[in-house]
Amino acid sequence: MKRYNQLNNSKIISIFQHPVWAAVFAFTAAFLWGWAYPLIKLGFAEFEISTEMTGSKMLFAGIRFFISGIIILSIALITRRPLGLKDSIKANVWQSLLFLLVFTLLNTTIHYACFYIGLSHSQGSRAAILNSLSVFVTVLLACMFFKSDKLTFRKVIGCAIGFTGILALNLDGGESGSFTLLGDGMIILNALCGASAGLMTRGVGKRVDVFVGTGYSLGIGGALLVIPGLLMGGTLPRVTLIGIIYLLMLIGISTIGFTLYNKLLTCNPVGQIAIWNSLIPVVGAVTSCLCLHETFVWNYVLAAALTTAGIYVINKGKVM
Repeated sequence: MKRYNQLNNSKIISIFQHPVWAAVFAFTAAFLWGWAYPLIKLGFAEFEISTEMTGSKMLFAGIRFFISGIIILSIALITRRPLGLKDSIKANVWQSLLFLLVFTLLNTTIHYACFYIGLSHSQGSRAAILNSLSVFVTVLLACMFFKSDKLTFRKVIGCAIGFTGILALNLDGGESGSFTLLGDGMIILNALCGASAGLMTRGVGKRVDVFVGTGYSLGIGGALLVIPGLLMGGTLPRVTLIGIIYLLMLIGISTIGFTLYNKLLTCNPVGQIAIWNSLIPVVGAVTSCLCLHETFVWNYVLAAALTTAGIYVINKGKVM
């Protein structure tokens, strides 16, 4: 059985390392996450969660990630994946558990507490583009921490072009909105948490099966959102079938998106995978304007074009 699992795992890794499949999986994760922006705002409206209901936002987010984590761990249990720490690091159990806890807080709890609060105080299309800050932070920091990610002139130029796209959001304070601490500030903090968690993912894979680690992160992180949400008086004022459908779609996005993305980060250069998340603002901006009837102002076109150009410059001459 052990030999079979080793062969099966090596086959899975080879698929995730194949340039074409890695590109397809990275695009799939980014495309799904882009849809989260309008679905969250639609979910808030359907459950009648207003802007000032912070506890309810945390409860809504916690339910989403807790159920997603339970689904992943259930699949891991059914497929007989090891749920405990790997034998190679059992000498440092407490250090490994602390590492996994920090990852859980950055990847889920703090990350999405900031995201849900920020999104409710900002337009979905604007937040989607602003959140792409995490992509370029991840690409640059990966060069500092991983030998497989070397800092090149092309990466610096690509990140500079992409970051210019973020700055393009604030060229005016008209229809696209102006900077606010509870809106843009929280989205930026969320982006930094996401970048930090992305860098830690490879370390998670050294300590536990990355699929299982993703499940723990979402499940425990979700619970840590539900508890304070309830303590703050959070409720779901109105529960409807449509609202439940929105929630189920968000759960599916988390389950598939995080599973693909975290696996890709463990067996590919971090920068080559993270840069695909620059597509999230493009998908998020377009879907928010289509689903929420937000005005697609010229700032979004310029910002989306620049962030996409950043992807091209960094990956020029590569399949991914």
